[in-house]
Amino acid sequence: MTDDSWGPGPQTRRAAKPRASTIAEVARRARVSPATVSRVMNGRFVGDPEVAERVRRAAAELNYSPSPLARSLALGETRTIAFVVPDIGNPTFQAMLSGLSKSAAADGYRVLVADSTEDPEEEAVLAVETRRACDGLVLCAPRMSDERLHALLPVLRPVLLINRGGARFDAPSLSVDYGLGIQHLADHLYGLGHRHFVYLEGPAPSSSNQARVEGLSAFASRTGDVQIDRIPAGSASADGYRSGEAVRASGATAVLAYNDLVAVGLMSALAEMGVDVPRDIAVAGFDDIPLVRYVTPRLTTVSVPYEPLGTEAWKRLHALIKGETPSHDLVFQPRLQPRDSTAAPPVRVTIED
Repeated sequence: MTDDSWGPGPQTRRAAKPRASTIAEVARRARVSPATVSRVMNGRFVGDPEVAERVRRAAAELNYSPSPLARSLALGETRTIAFVVPDIGNPTFQAMLSGLSKSAAADGYRVLVADSTEDPEEEAVLAVETRRACDGLVLCAPRMSDERLHALLPVLRPVLLINRGGARFDAPSLSVDYGLGIQHLADHLYGLGHRHFVYLEGPAPSSSNQARVEGLSAFASRTGDVQIDRIPAGSASADGYRSGEAVRASGATAVLAYNDLVAVGLMSALAEMGVDVPRDIAVAGFDDIPLVRYVTPRLTTVSVPYEPLGTEAWKRLHALIKGETPSHDLVFQPRLQPRDSTAAPPVRVTIED
């Protein structure tokens, strides 16, 4: 028995990978300096065309290609942007990322993603750290305070804000009219006959949660005959599930959840308690994530065009990176999507003596 029987024979051994050529070798063959090679390869050479052709020919003969890192350092750009979000597990942020990354890729850019896990302090640190490693930043639904955001904006530029815009910040922004969206839902429930509502609140630092609260306040003032109880919840399905007992104890006939995930978690808890949706209590969500069209009952919600929002975000950030003036700010309008989870309130039977 030979040693070859214990492993691959000589005929199966792979040839050694050829060593990559260096910029110095290209420079020697083309009889120019390495700096000239760098300028030619990066499209920044303005000298004799014959010299540029000699460099390209030498690079082709040596099978040379500049490293992405070296090119980034030479050009002062990374062709990368960052997307900082409070929770990448949320399907709405995933939809934004889809629109952003597809549009950026079409222009030759990659997207880094950083998740702050709903922590305002971590969010500020992540924003600064990721900005150092890329050409621009999309700061999505930031949870940090106005004061902290104001202080960081000069460090983060070029930066685009999502769901935290307005005249108080010196940065382009895109946002959703959450106040109007929740009023669409409340009006829908009011039209069905509901007068006692519960609102399952989102994260306390969230400006979109505050916009929903203000929208419900405007709705209550406009109608004049409703009761709206507010129950702290969160933004995840588990938060909605944990709210089940409090919702049942409230005596409300309709629930407005901060988002679809919270609504789905609540409906699961109510089903386990024997509470029928929508016969015993109506439930509405917010966002229209794909899941809610397939749960039972199908969830009433408002639809928000999050993927197009991501596309618009890239258009504006790309303009900033190129030193151009971005298009004007946009406010996206949610659209009511009534489905099976809402119906008229149960009839209260009173027995007279």
